[in-house]
Amino acid sequence: MRSGKGKRKGKWLKITGIILLVLLIAGGAYAYTVYNSFKNAVETMHQPIKREKSEKRQEPVAFKEKDPFSVLMLGVDERQGDKGRSDTIIVLAVNPNNNSVKMLSIPRDTRTEIIGKGKEDKINHAYAFGGVPMSMDTVENFLDIPIDYYMQVNMEGFKDIVDAVGGIKVNNDLDFTQDGFHFTKGELKLNGEQALSYTRMRYEDPRGDFGRQTRQRQIIEGVIQEGLSVSSMTNFSEIFAALGKNVKTNLTFDQLMDIQKNYKEAGKNIQQMEIKEQGTKIDKIYYGLVSPEEKQRVQNELKAQLELN
Repeated sequence: MRSGKGKRKGKWLKITGIILLVLLIAGGAYAYTVYNSFKNAVETMHQPIKREKSEKRQEPVAFKEKDPFSVLMLGVDERQGDKGRSDTIIVLAVNPNNNSVKMLSIPRDTRTEIIGKGKEDKINHAYAFGGVPMSMDTVENFLDIPIDYYMQVNMEGFKDIVDAVGGIKVNNDLDFTQDGFHFTKGELKLNGEQALSYTRMRYEDPRGDFGRQTRQRQIIEGVIQEGLSVSSMTNFSEIFAALGKNVKTNLTFDQLMDIQKNYKEAGKNIQQMEIKEQGTKIDKIYYGLVSPEEKQRVQNELKAQLELN
C-alpha cells in the first residue's frame, strides 16, 4: 500500500510547467481582457519575502538588459496546522543570450547545510524550518549561485491548471501500469489525473528515483510545448484563476511582462540537469550524499549558464 505522502509526489509538475509557460512564452494577443485577467492573477500570486541581499548577486537582475537569472521552484504539500515540506525542489537558470533554460531537480533527501540552523540535514527540511527564505538561502549555499526569485506551488492544485491547458503530451519510454492507467511506449496525451499517475510510478522503473525525475521533467516540457502551440489563449481565464489560487512568487507583474518580452525564446530550449548522489543512512535516517567533485560539476554548469565570473 502506497503512503499518502508517496501519492503526493509529482503533483507540482503541471503547475511548474504552466509557470514556465507564463514566464517564458508570449501566449497570444494582448487583448484588454487577457491583460487584466493576467494582472489580477499575478497580484494574487505576488508575495514578497524578507531576505538579506545575496552576496552572490552584486547588482540586481535587469530584465530589460536581458540579464540571466535564476528561479527556485518549491512544490509544497500544505497541510492544515503544518507548514509542510518542499518535497520538490527545482532550480531554473534562464539565459536569453544563449536562448536556453537549465533545469536542475534537487532530490529532497540531499544532505547539506541548512543556512540559519547551523546544522546539516535534508535539504527539503529548510522549508519546514524557515519557509521560503531559508529554502532560498540553503539552495543558494548548496549550489554557490544567486537564487534571485522563487515560486511556491501548492501541489494539490495541479489538476485545474493541467486541464485548463487541455492536457499535455509526453514521449514515454517504459511500458507500465499505475493507479489503473496503462501507459504504453510512445507519445501519450495525458490529462491532469493521468499525468499525476505517470509521475507517481517509481518502483517498477529500473532507474528508480532517477526515472521518476525524468518523467517529471518530461511533463514540465510537455506543458510548455502545449502552451507554445496555442495561438490564442481562449481559456486564459481558467488558467489565470488556477495560477492565482495555487502559486506564490516574489516576481511582480511588471517583471513578468519584461520576462515575457525579453526571454520567451529561452523557453523553447530546456536543458535537463541531474545531480548524482550516493544514498546512505546516518543515525538510521536516509540521506543522499553528493561528492565534492559532483557538486563542483553542477555548480560550474550553472555558473556558466548565469554568466557568473
